[in-house]
Amino acid sequence: MNVVDSSGWIEFFQAGANGPVFKPVIEQREHLLVPTIALFEVHKVLSRSLPLDLVDRCLDVMRLGRVLDFTDSRAVAASKVSRQHRLALADSAMYSMAVEYGATFWTQDSDYDGLDGVRFFTKPPRLP
Repeated sequence: MNVVDSSGWIEFFQAGANGPVFKPVIEQREHLLVPTIALFEVHKVLSRSLPLDLVDRCLDVMRLGRVLDFTDSRAVAASKVSRQHRLALADSAMYSMAVEYGATFWTQDSDYDGLDGVRFFTKPPRLP
C-alpha cells in the first residue's frame, strides 16, 4: 500500500520535476490510500492558481484511490505521531494513516525525511 503526501500530489498535478516519481505510485490505484486531509491540502493549494473545475477534476483523480477519513481514533494516533516526531496536524495525520496500514509514504516534504516507511525525494527548486 502507498500514501502520497500532498506535496507529491501537487507536484504530480502541476507537472513538476518530481512528477514522474509520483506518477507510477498514483497510477497503482488498487494500492493507493488517500487521507481526506490530503484532499483538503491539495484543494487549498491548487485553487489558488487553477480554475475550480480543474481542481475538482484533480480531486476526482485522488478519489480513485481508497479515501481514508480522519476519525476519532486516527486523531489520537496522529497526536501521538505529532508529539513523537514534531509534525504538524496534517503531516502527522497523513503519516499515521500510512503507519496504520503499513504503507509506504511518498513525499517531498523534508519534515518526513528519515522516518520509517518514508520515500523522500528532494524537491527541486522552481524556476522563476
